[in-house]
Amino acid sequence: MSIFFVTGTDTDSGKTLVSSALLWRARQMGLTTLGIKPIASGCEQQDGGWRNRDALSLQQQSWPQLDYALHNPLRFPEAIAPHIAAELHGQHLSVTSVEQALQPVLAQKAQFTLIEGAGGWYLPLNNQGQMLSDWVAQHAWPVVLVIGLRLGCLNHASLTVSAIRQAGLSLAGWVVNHVDPDMPYQRENIATLQATMPAPCLGRIPWLEQASAENAAPFLNLQSLHLVDVG
Repeated sequence: MSIFFVTGTDTDSGKTLVSSALLWRARQMGLTTLGIKPIASGCEQQDGGWRNRDALSLQQQSWPQLDYALHNPLRFPEAIAPHIAAELHGQHLSVTSVEQALQPVLAQKAQFTLIEGAGGWYLPLNNQGQMLSDWVAQHAWPVVLVIGLRLGCLNHASLTVSAIRQAGLSLAGWVVNHVDPDMPYQRENIATLQATMPAPCLGRIPWLEQASAENAAPFLNLQSLHLVDVG
């Protein structure tokens, strides 16, 4: 059983696209898969409850699929910082509350599990200084970093890697996702990332007119993640 936490250099870096594509590839390898979105804000009413588009994508690429509430236990309608959204609904997020909410799904034993964060690495859970990254550190999960290729990404990537290391965690790999098709000197920026990132590159997703797990998957590989042997 292999578990990885997926974070991004910022909001809208492409965490869900990358996570869904990695899960899709793992399914093609014959692995059981599980995509988890612990916390999601920005949900819509669907099938009698709040549903988040990113979490639905992870659920779709999970096999076998579980009830939606397991894939995304903490969800809020407002598209704002999750801890603020939680307070609007009389809930208080903390490392303890996240752990309690995730216990049922963490008990599942998929061969390849991805846990996708919200926003960037330092996502506040409350105003008492607790962050989602504190919960990740408790479990010592290796981290996959999604780098949204845009102006400023070199700084954001380096800062995120430093924070991951400061938490005592390992960077399992990184993915470049072209979020700005008009960014100048893309190749030069990627060369700098390749020279400075202390982990293997898992792939480079070009700008996709139809961004989907199936379309992004051919640009990614799982070999460097050293998944469990299921043969």
